[in-house]
Amino acid sequence: MKKVWKRTSKGAVACAIMIMTLVGASARLQAKEWQVSVGAESPDRGSQALAFLPNELWIQTGDSIRYSFPTHERHTLSFLTPGQTRPPAFGPTFGVPVGCPGLTPDGSSFDGSACVTSGVLLLPETGPGTVSTYTVNFHSPGNFKFVCLVHSDMTGVVHVVSASTPLPHDQNFYAQEGLGEQTRLLVGAAALGLFGTLQSQAESVGAGAGEIVNMTGLGSQTASLMRFLRDTISVRVGDTVEWSNLDPSINHTVTFGTEPVDPRPASASVQLTSDGARQATIGSSSDSVNSGFLSPTPQDRANLAQAPLGVTRFRVTFTAPGTFHYICAVHDQLGMTGTVIVY
Repeated sequence: MKKVWKRTSKGAVACAIMIMTLVGASARLQAKEWQVSVGAESPDRGSQALAFLPNELWIQTGDSIRYSFPTHERHTLSFLTPGQTRPPAFGPTFGVPVGCPGLTPDGSSFDGSACVTSGVLLLPETGPGTVSTYTVNFHSPGNFKFVCLVHSDMTGVVHVVSASTPLPHDQNFYAQEGLGEQTRLLVGAAALGLFGTLQSQAESVGAGAGEIVNMTGLGSQTASLMRFLRDTISVRVGDTVEWSNLDPSINHTVTFGTEPVDPRPASASVQLTSDGARQATIGSSSDSVNSGFLSPTPQDRANLAQAPLGVTRFRVTFTAPGTFHYICAVHDQLGMTGTVIVY
């Protein structure tokens, strides 16, 4: 009996070791869900990190990435096919459908053969703590670029390797990296307020400020201050105030009165000046005038046509006293508003 007991014990131990080995191997081969944040913002919403956090990561075939949208700024998560022309964005807010074309359902798979995109997602005003998410699955190896269709300088890349290839980083590494990038971008965005104020003259206002940052070389990120710099300004009757968009990547508007359904075009009363600005006259606080998009000139790229100049400046002459409130029709949900007091 004693010998039998010994043989049984050794067999049980061997069996347990085999089971543990198989379980361990199964765990290593089990698909993982990785986490990426789409943007970040300061508590007052004014400083925005227009970035995927992180914007470069390595995963294995069979894994998925869950993208979370924790800001009040609009974003998409989009994978376009190689060489695909970038489609328009903005979504139903401006009556322009977003897509590549069309939307793909949450949990779609991407292998480079057909585009995959979420809709325009943002943090809802109701239901605090409710964060929208969108998950993409990867079953084929490759190096895939992902973009936000709303922000042209907000990109990233995922390297999908075979399931047997060791990964250089784990989720904790990416979480710490994303937090560090978020902090640098938000601090940088807040600091742009001082720069913009110093740039402003007596009767001029900065309409937002920003800077494009390349953290990895394969993806770009943007730090943006969604504020009018010197948001309250006092002038005399007959004076002209000039707004200048100081952000190299983001569109803004200066909109008085009723907000148009589509703020991209300027109001009919707005004229183009000889030096490439737009101008208008306002004589009553009930006047509705929209600058149209104040758009930075996009960066040129080799083998493509030279990009046309953008319109970044808007001038308004005030012909009557009063208090004139205005907004950026794109970012008023972030608190981008201003006032001109005319005496």
